[in-house]
Amino acid sequence: MIVVTGATGHLGRLVVEGLLEKLPADQVVAAVRTPEKAADLAERGVEVRRADYTEPESLVTAFKDADKVLLVSSSEVGRRVAQHQAVIEAAKQAGVRHLVYTSAPQATTSALVLAPEHKATEELIQASGLTATILRNNWYHENYADTIKQAVQTGSFAGSAGDGRVASATRADYAAAAVAVLTGEGHEGKVYELAGDVAWSNADLAAEIGQATGREISYVDLPADEHAKVLAQAGLPEPVAGFLVALDADIKAGLLAETTDDLRTLIGRPATPIGVTVAEIAR
Repeated sequence: MIVVTGATGHLGRLVVEGLLEKLPADQVVAAVRTPEKAADLAERGVEVRRADYTEPESLVTAFKDADKVLLVSSSEVGRRVAQHQAVIEAAKQAGVRHLVYTSAPQATTSALVLAPEHKATEELIQASGLTATILRNNWYHENYADTIKQAVQTGSFAGSAGDGRVASATRADYAAAAVAVLTGEGHEGKVYELAGDVAWSNADLAAEIGQATGREISYVDLPADEHAKVLAQAGLPEPVAGFLVALDADIKAGLLAETTDDLRTLIGRPATPIGVTVAEIAR
């Protein structure tokens, strides 16, 4: 039995769908905070169990009789470590044989703004004694959906990443990798650095949007403080704006630029090019 946490989220749902292509529905459990949101999965024979990262008792129940658990990292930045610790302890208590965790690129050594919570989680997993696989997902193409839509409307977009590059892939690509690990053999104890096949810059992104729309699209690179002001003027809360500026600084420093073969090897095909996602969003 395979339990997928966060099964109604963007990534978790794609993993469940991928598992259902390979396994009978009664071997898949959707662990979710709000079971009503997974009613469609229940109708297809998937067992839906309530699991809240902030309620440890719900996690132990959700993991009952599970052989494998996919811990999809929490979206609550700043609260992740405690939430992930609850999942790890519940998995250990439930006797889970194999824990799979979605982490961040080079989590244990990177200066990436998102890395510390993932590093702490990986250390907790190692200390737990659980057999585990770490999936260090690079950035998602879909994270740029709003940027692409804005560029389509206005003809430009701004940032402070300079010529920094991002080796991103689609959520579906990363979900397929998780499915391969959950349904395959020989992945125990492995750490996979998952990334797209090509690292692209914001100038490249502008060119892809231009190609998709037949219009001239420009990327405006700003100093970090000017970028923060633009984001604030757009109505973003200061912490969100600060995070986005810090992320662009990390991209400028090359912290999301590394390409590897791990993703394409796991999924058995090339990663989806950024242009494919741009065309889907821009049309």
